[in-house]
Amino acid sequence: MGGSTFSLSLILLLIASMLAVSMANKDWHFGFNYTNWPFKEGPPQSQNDTPGPRKIVVGGSKNWQLNFNYTDWALKNGPFYINDTLVFKYDPPTNDSIIPHSVYLLPNLWSFSTCDLRRATMVANVTQGGGEGFEFVLKKWQPYYFACGERDGYHCNAGQMKFFVMPLFHQWH
Repeated sequence: MGGSTFSLSLILLLIASMLAVSMANKDWHFGFNYTNWPFKEGPPQSQNDTPGPRKIVVGGSKNWQLNFNYTDWALKNGPFYINDTLVFKYDPPTNDSIIPHSVYLLPNLWSFSTCDLRRATMVANVTQGGGEGFEFVLKKWQPYYFACGERDGYHCNAGQMKFFVMPLFHQWH
């Protein structure tokens, strides 16, 4: 009984996440994306008119810090495309006044939702976010689950320092 409830909850979470990502497209109309619809009047339009891959600073002007909702940021700044580069900027620790941050790639949705870092891979340590930041290229069509791994997952859980992206294939003009 408990296992089936857990499975149902996980499936609902996955469906809700996929729906949220698909609705991040600003041209979404009643369940169908009309971007580049061939029967629409006028020239075809694209959600992202930037030719080729983009460099996107995670968090925008807020960078990678505690108590900023990165899941909301990802939904508002999507869609993301294969070969886009995410730039994580954060101050390296210099003294006790700087809270250190890092970037971990989590292996799956369960690890992401629970901030379980046991099987996560560190992709940027506490010093790599300084200066121009740490760059991560979205090379494959797969979900990428990011989190700060500092304080044994506290930054991920309580500090909202986690988000995921599912890069799409890009149509260049």
